[in-house]
Amino acid sequence: MSYKALYRTYRPSTFEEVAGQKVIVQTLQNALNQNKIAHAYLFAGPRGTGKTTMAKLFAKALNCEKGIGHQCNECSNCLAVNDGSHQDIIEIDAASNNGVDDIRALVDNVNYAPIKGRYKVYIIDEVHMMSANAFNALLKTLEEPPSHVVFILATTEPHKIIPTILSRCQRYNFSKVSDKDIKQRMIEILKIENISYEESAIDLIISLADGGVRDALSMLDQVLAYANQTLNEEDVLDLFALLNKTDKLDLLYAIKDHNVKLLMNKISHFLDKGIDVRRLSADLLGLLKDLLIFYKTKDESLMLFLTKREAKHLSANLSLSRLNELINSLLKALNDFRFVTDLRSLFELTLLQMASSGDDFTSTKIEQPVNPTSLETSSKIEPISSVEQKIQENIKPTIVKKVELEKEEELPPFLQEQESPTQKTENDNKDQNRETIPFPISANEPPPLEGPELMFAREEYLPIQEEHKRKVAQKRKVILDALVIETPKIKVGRFIKEGPSISLSDDTLIKAMTLGSRDERRNLYDNAWKKLPFMGEEDENLASFSSLLHNGTPYILTDQLLVLVYEFNEHANLCNLIDNQQSLRKIIAEFLGREVVVYAISRTHERKVTKLFTNLNQLHQLPRVKNIDKELEEIL
Repeated sequence: MSYKALYRTYRPSTFEEVAGQKVIVQTLQNALNQNKIAHAYLFAGPRGTGKTTMAKLFAKALNCEKGIGHQCNECSNCLAVNDGSHQDIIEIDAASNNGVDDIRALVDNVNYAPIKGRYKVYIIDEVHMMSANAFNALLKTLEEPPSHVVFILATTEPHKIIPTILSRCQRYNFSKVSDKDIKQRMIEILKIENISYEESAIDLIISLADGGVRDALSMLDQVLAYANQTLNEEDVLDLFALLNKTDKLDLLYAIKDHNVKLLMNKISHFLDKGIDVRRLSADLLGLLKDLLIFYKTKDESLMLFLTKREAKHLSANLSLSRLNELINSLLKALNDFRFVTDLRSLFELTLLQMASSGDDFTSTKIEQPVNPTSLETSSKIEPISSVEQKIQENIKPTIVKKVELEKEEELPPFLQEQESPTQKTENDNKDQNRETIPFPISANEPPPLEGPELMFAREEYLPIQEEHKRKVAQKRKVILDALVIETPKIKVGRFIKEGPSISLSDDTLIKAMTLGSRDERRNLYDNAWKKLPFMGEEDENLASFSSLLHNGTPYILTDQLLVLVYEFNEHANLCNLIDNQQSLRKIIAEFLGREVVVYAISRTHERKVTKLFTNLNQLHQLPRVKNIDKELEEIL
C-alpha cells in the first residue's frame, strides 16, 4: 500500500479529535442535536486550520446511519465519507471549476434526491476563485435550495466573495490553532508512531507552522524522513535552514557591541548556509521584543524566547532608546523585503545600520601621530566633566581636538566659553558643566594641534574661519542635544488602570481654547516631550506615567488646564483616571513650574471640538471668559 502523509493519515474522524476551533465545533454539534441545519455555511480562515476537515465531519454527521449528529465510523455512510467515495458528498475545487458552465451543471444536479444518505452535501473549496458570473449563477440555488441539499463553502479570502453570497450563508471564522493544541496533537501522533522526540524540536516546528495543523504535520513528516524516524532540534534547524538561539544571540551581541567585523563574518557564514533572512529577521525581532518586555517589567514569565539571565546579559550597556531604534530598523526591513530582489544586501545593510546605531558620534580614525604629552597635559588642565564621561562611555577611543566656541553663540551652558581661572575658583562646581567638550575630528577639519598649547587662545592656535566655527558649534549642539538629556527625578504614585475618571464638557474645552497659549504649549512640547521617554528607567511607575504622557500630543494649555490628544481611547481613559491625576500633574509641573489639570481626549473628539470652535469663531460667538475656575472647581 502506498504511503499516506501524516496529515492525511491522522485526519480527525470525529468532532472530538479536531485540534482547536472549540467554539465552532460546539456550535455545529448543538445545531445537529437540535436539528437546526442551515442550507448554506461559509467556513473562512487561514490555511491548515481545519475548514475542509470540518466540512467533511459535518457531512458525515448529517448522513450517519445511527442518526443525525453521530459519527460512528462503522456504518457504510461513515466509511464511504472517510475514503472519499460517498456519492452524496460532492467536493468541488473552485480554483479549477470556476466558470458559469461548471456551476450550471452543479445547479442541474441539485434537484436530484440523495442516492445513499439523507443529505446531498456540496463542499466548494477555495470558493473565492469563482468568477462573478459563476457566483450569480449559484445565487438563486443558494438562496432557495431543495430541503435535501446543504452547501458548505470554504475559503481563505472571504473578502473576495460577493456580498449577496455572504448574506445567504452562516459564516464561521476559523482562527489559527493555538501552539498548545498543535503540540498536543503532534505528541499524540508521535506516540502512536512510536517515535522518539525532543520537545524543543516540536516547539520549533510549531513556530514555523504559524497556527496551521496541516503545515505542522507536513513539516513533521519531512523531518522524520530526513532524520530517519527521530525528531530532534538540530535536524529541524538543518532541514529548514534556521539558526539556534545561541547563534541569534551572538548576532545581537555583535550588533550591541558595534563589532562590525564579527557581525559581517557571522552574516556571511549564516547566509552561505542558506538561512532565510525573512525568518531570521523575525526571530531577531522576537528576541528584541522580549528584551523590551524585560526592560519594562523584569518579569520572565512574559518573555517567550529569552531567559532572565540572557535578558540581563543582553541589556547590559544597551539603552532603552537604542533598543527601540534596533526594533524599528528590523520592522522597516521586514516591510522592505517585499519590494526588493536582493534580500541579502538589504539584510546586511540593515544589520550594519543597527550596529552603527548609537555610535553616530564616533569619528573616523586619522592616521596622524599625536604627542602623548599633549593629551596628558590636556587631561590635567581640563578635567572631564560628567557630561563628557557619559559621552566617552559610548564612544571608542579616537583622536580628538578641543574647539573653543564664541561667547556670542547661543548654546547650552556646558557649551559656552571657558571661564578664567579666577572665576573657575569661585564657581568650581558650576564650571564642571561649562568646560569645553572634546569633539571628534571630521574629514574636512584642520589637523589637531600638538603640545599643551592646544588648550589656549583660539586666535593664535586655532586659525579657522568664522563659517567653519559656526558649523562646528551647530554640529556640537545637535550632538549634545541628542546625548545629554537630563531628566528630573520625580516621586509618583502607583500607575492605576481602572477606576473613576474626570470629565469636561465641550463647552469647557471651547472656553479653554480661547484662553490657551500657543507659544507656551509649543515650548512645553519642545522641552518636555523629548525627555519623557528617558524618565523612569529605575522607577516602573514613573516610566508608565511618562510613556502615557509621551503618547499624547498637547492640544490646549491654559494657566490651569492641559488637554492632550490620543490616537486611542484606552490611553485617554488612563490619563483621565482620578487616581492617576496627582502623578501626571507632578510630572508636568516639573516642566511648567505649576500644577495643572491633565485631561485627555481622543483624536475623534479633538476633531469634533476643533470643528465646533471654528464654527463659533466664524459666527463671532466664541465665549468671552477670563478663566475656567468654576468649570475646574470639582476636579481641583
